[in-house]
Amino acid sequence: MRIITYKTILQYSELHPDIKLAIDKWYIETEKSEWNCFADVKKSFGSVDSVGNKRFVFNIKGNSYRLVAMILFIPKIVYIRFIGTHKEYAKIKDCSKI
Repeated sequence: MRIITYKTILQYSELHPDIKLAIDKWYIETEKSEWNCFADVKKSFGSVDSVGNKRFVFNIKGNSYRLVAMILFIPKIVYIRFIGTHKEYAKIKDCSKI
């Protein structure tokens, strides 16, 4: 998969160094994947949730952080839409629209 907006990951991990190892692990696993559907994503990340509109929520670092990504399966592209703490994530009214 090709991950768009890697800069977002770098910037967030600079502000929150405790996420660095976990987010790097997510990035490496995602980049080497060839997902064709949600079931493929679920095999890689068992705790991922689909929230509609091609948006998927990943638990990062034992659910301390959340990452919302838009996944386009046909061109094999992952767009990072949000990274934040679980508390910050809880403030989002509709993840399918970010």
